[in-house]
Amino acid sequence: MATPEFILRLREKIGHDPLWLIGVTAYVEDGAGRLLLGRRADTGEWALVYGINEPGEEPAATVVREVAEETGVDVVPTDLVRVRAQRELTVYANGDQTQYLDLMFLCRVAEGGRAEPHVADDESLAVGWFAPDALPEPLAASTRERLTAMAAWRSAGASRALFALEE
Repeated sequence: MATPEFILRLREKIGHDPLWLIGVTAYVEDGAGRLLLGRRADTGEWALVYGINEPGEEPAATVVREVAEETGVDVVPTDLVRVRAQRELTVYANGDQTQYLDLMFLCRVAEGGRAEPHVADDESLAVGWFAPDALPEPLAASTRERLTAMAAWRSAGASRALFALEE
């Protein structure tokens, strides 16, 4: 997986020190209520589509770009579901450390857009639509947690984004 150029330039200056990044997650449903998932090349786990926001890029545009790049599906973000700061550091195999502010969006397939998923880059081994009661395994723990957040948002009336106010 290619590390974005802006991160490589920052890493030249800060080395492996913690880097605060904005991430986005796409919870994509089709007209039949199926969920779009990709099997990640780095872990082999099935997961929602997520990625890193480029400097100056609108987060909703990041969601559209990431879904298209990873699955070939064209989406429209409809709702900001959750804003959450990651508490723990992510430490990558090369020693780089990051923390993320994750913005989770509910998305639908764009009218007249591409809806048939296919592996569109080197980040995924496979992609597909799955019924919520028949999700593939192994499913990433982060995706399980995000599915729980989506259920909480829907049970709250889906009227506003969920904001973590934990101490």
